[in-house]
Amino acid sequence: MAGRLQDKVALVTGAGRGIGAAIAWCFAREGAAVVIAEKDPETGAAMAERLQEQGARALFVEMDVTARRDAETAVAQALGAFGRLDTLVNNAGINVFHEPLETSEAEWRRCFAVDLDGVWHMCRAALPGMLEQGSGSIVNIASSHSSTIIPGTFPYPVAKHGLLGLTRSLGIEYAARGVRVNAIAPGYIDTSIARDYWATFPDPAAERARAEALHPPKRIGRPEEVAMTAVFLASDEAPFINAACIAIDGGRSVVYHD
Repeated sequence: MAGRLQDKVALVTGAGRGIGAAIAWCFAREGAAVVIAEKDPETGAAMAERLQEQGARALFVEMDVTARRDAETAVAQALGAFGRLDTLVNNAGINVFHEPLETSEAEWRRCFAVDLDGVWHMCRAALPGMLEQGSGSIVNIASSHSSTIIPGTFPYPVAKHGLLGLTRSLGIEYAARGVRVNAIAPGYIDTSIARDYWATFPDPAAERARAEALHPPKRIGRPEEVAMTAVFLASDEAPFINAACIAIDGGRSVVYHD
């Protein structure tokens, strides 16, 4: 039985670890050729090698999403290796949390360079080929911060709100030409980024427990739970889902808070 992404080609940014690695793994398991677009050459190359050892078609491309030329090169390498690009997953992102008036110009720019400009660089590079072939799916990894504001996390939610605007705008612009653009908004997911954040508190275990308690299932999410939603959006099972954002937060975003 063929996989849900059989013969498709996907490029996943930030795929060397965490959610990106889980997405790459699940895409390969479902039959896709996967381009691991990663800034860290060690984790990126290791991920591609692991996929190849499992019989998957995989390619590692070292790149930085903040550089438009890197984005163009990554897409060109994907096309050169596999002949087409069916799915782009914009997963690369960073947390930048500050009190607004204490946010430096450098920190503002750093946040937007990765979390918004980087997504646009990748979309801009991938869209021409998708439009030429008349099909494609772009999946942007947003955040629960895309629809809520938590004090002390500025300017991250500003960038993530912008990412939803980009998702919706591109989705509407190119829907009639066969390209769908959607977003996934994870809540707390058990990744190294979350663990590094908890480590900034005096009691990391207590901070993790607090995060788990915020979610109705009383746990945080797993990377593969985000990955399988990305598989669905990239597959032929979601042809009429466009310009949408799917929350993966165990219901936290709809819980009443006084």
